[in-house]
Amino acid sequence: MTWESTFPTRRERAVEWPLWIGVLGLMLIGAAFIFSATGSADAAAGRPWWRYRVMSQIVAYVLGLGLVAGLCIIDYARLARWSLVAYWISVALLVAVALFGVSRLGAKRWIDFGPIQFQPSELAKLAFLFALANFLARPPGELNSPALFAKALGMALIPFLLILKQPDLGSALVFMPVALAMMFAAGVPRRFLLRFLGSGALVVVLLLVDVMFAPPGWKFIKLEEYQKHRLLVYFGLDFAPKGATPSERLAARAEQEKKSYNVKQSLISVGSGGLAGKGWGEGTQSALGYLPRAVAHNDFIFSVIAEERGFLGSLTVLTLYAVVLFSGIKIASQARDRLGRLIAVGVVTLLFTHIFVNIGMNIRMVPVTGIPLPLLSAGGTSVICSLIAIGILQNIHLHRRHY
Repeated sequence: MTWESTFPTRRERAVEWPLWIGVLGLMLIGAAFIFSATGSADAAAGRPWWRYRVMSQIVAYVLGLGLVAGLCIIDYARLARWSLVAYWISVALLVAVALFGVSRLGAKRWIDFGPIQFQPSELAKLAFLFALANFLARPPGELNSPALFAKALGMALIPFLLILKQPDLGSALVFMPVALAMMFAAGVPRRFLLRFLGSGALVVVLLLVDVMFAPPGWKFIKLEEYQKHRLLVYFGLDFAPKGATPSERLAARAEQEKKSYNVKQSLISVGSGGLAGKGWGEGTQSALGYLPRAVAHNDFIFSVIAEERGFLGSLTVLTLYAVVLFSGIKIASQARDRLGRLIAVGVVTLLFTHIFVNIGMNIRMVPVTGIPLPLLSAGGTSVICSLIAIGILQNIHLHRRHY
């Protein structure tokens, strides 16, 4: 082996520019519209500029990019050796949330470190996909074992159940498409995957029967009340049970209006933007508080963008996400080994699931779940973990020909 073959060429070390152009565009849009959604309220509250909520987002962007730079120095194969350790640390943090976590709006999802609140479920997604990729990066013949398939599912189910307990159904469900996509890419026999999908479909059917048709007090599957309400809102069903008295029906209708309020205001925001929007900072839905200020800058940031920049702004966001995702698919196809390919598939699936579910709930394609829009929604842990995931893609691209 010559000295020249030991190191990648300059071309092989090149940055995947389309990926980072997409990321930079999304970060600029995220900062601009978080400020649009929160700036006036922060000013009215008398906060100094460095305590505006957009500043927390900018700090998260900077920290995330710094971690990306550090990650790209180390070959992803070396990082993968510690993936199982990271996986069990993330599981321990999820247990710590259940024991010592901070509750907000009825959910216990954060660990409080004084000025910083950390959401371990975001880290758990990354640790899981890295550990699963390392587990599946073995000779394809070994993947025919049912026991190995059960172990891979078990790796997904542990964080899934712990996050579901918080409760955070949206984040918990992300583990399933990531696991299935990675197992499919690894070459796990389709009969295993189809049986699992069939079992999942049966659970979904029972769940919908439970929500829509089962009589009061009869439950096939235990479901939190707020989760049942979200499904009823999505399907446009009455909250009042059959045989309810007029007073009970009136109370149920009031509860239904309350639970469907965010979705209705989100649809109004998206629809009122028209082609080019009302202008940056001119969105009445968020400025006047119709789109609640507690969610406008995080879960419903897409609605703010759609109102203020209209269809063209929404299309710009979707185009930037498409650039990031297709860059990830390209990196997966050019990865030097099975490990790199599986990690890249996991990252692309993770990002796509977040994008699809969040934008889908903003336009009522899917039920409302508390899942952030990568790089756009306010939230330090989500932003940093999204940038780390994208940094892993860059790492795989950087080392794609370094044998």
